Amino acid sequence: MTDIIVQKYGGSSLKSPERIKAVAQRIIDTKKRAKSVVAVVSAMGKSTNELIGLASQVSEQPIAREYDALISNGENISASLLSMAINDRGVKAISLTGAQAGIRTESLHKKAKILDVRTQRIQDELDKDQIVIITGFQGINQYDDITTIGRGGSDTSAVVLAAALRCQECEIYTDVDGVYTTDPRLEPAARKLTEVTYDEMLEMASLGAKVLHPRSVECAKENEITIHVRSSFNEHEGTRVRKESVMEVNQPVTGVTLNEQESIISIVGVPDQPGIAGRFFSYLAQQGVNVDMIIQSVENKTEPVNNISFSVLEDDLSLATKLTEEMAQTLKAKSVSTDSSIAKVSIVGVGMMSRPGVAAQMFQTLGESNINIKRITTSEIKVSCAIDRDKASQAVQLLHDAFGLAVVTQ
Repeated sequence: MTDIIVQKYGGSSLKSPERIKAVAQRIIDTKKRAKSVVAVVSAMGKSTNELIGLASQVSEQPIAREYDALISNGENISASLLSMAINDRGVKAISLTGAQAGIRTESLHKKAKILDVRTQRIQDELDKDQIVIITGFQGINQYDDITTIGRGGSDTSAVVLAAALRCQECEIYTDVDGVYTTDPRLEPAARKLTEVTYDEMLEMASLGAKVLHPRSVECAKENEITIHVRSSFNEHEGTRVRKESVMEVNQPVTGVTLNEQESIISIVGVPDQPGIAGRFFSYLAQQGVNVDMIIQSVENKTEPVNNISFSVLEDDLSLATKLTEEMAQTLKAKSVSTDSSIAKVSIVGVGMMSRPGVAAQMFQTLGESNINIKRITTSEIKVSCAIDRDKASQAVQLLHDAFGLAVVTQ
């Protein structure tokens, strides 16, 4: 264990000069109780979206290298301003880009994975009693090009740095008090969780809970780092994401998540031959497209063809559709169609492993309110259903109530 504290501040925590000053004071206060502080920052507010908007105005399909070079600037601005604010208060601080901090990634742009962190520069600055402010979301590849690691990637940057600096805990500051049983904006009775396991948080993050990036949870689990999710707007304790509790789980469901940013792609009339599905999905994976909820069905028993449909995030829809159409031509499939009117609602909980009937209760709850289930995926600790998007909020509220997740009132 080291005496370094790694903190991450999201865009909502840094959305204005006033908020940057408030975060600067919080970091200074942290340094008073710890020897060294490393702070990882996101871009201010919605500035990354604004940069993406600029890119779309000059190019329909921006070159990936230049796209990364552009959108990484938001974090650079945050880091510089935060360092200025800290120095203005008489405390030494320095901002470092991902490259200067030694964050090395694979060559892939937009969704690069971090391969290594060369911490010598960070340690040198800490030895000078400097607070080190590092840009999240970015690194540098073998060609010395700037890469980004996917939207929400500053969480991952922070946890990777905590691992590289041998910390036991990483503090993630955001605009909410912690991890809730569901999105409080959808269900006001949502309850803040004191603790949640790595596996539960990983499922919740990948299924739509926006409080943490899934890759940050994976990294924390691999390195046994506790993530403390808390608000930058108050001093309250938040939610700690850590290994399984030794206590027996009393509730089968820990949380309900919603992802309204999914679409379905269907390829019709695929030849029914061994290896076709593997060939098709390998092609998508090589281009960085993640797929979910795969269904293969027989179109016509008299013809040796199948239909394959799968869901993707809306961010990947354009690329995934283009790649699917290319493969459809190669495979001599009949047609490709898309459906952007779905949402994915999920229940998550390690308690499901020892409680039969949880999935049935979910299906019954949705069915009683005439919410049609279009497809289902399961794992040991989650059940996900694709439903019509206009029923999504209602489904979350129904399931949250059905599994008794609301705040208990006296």
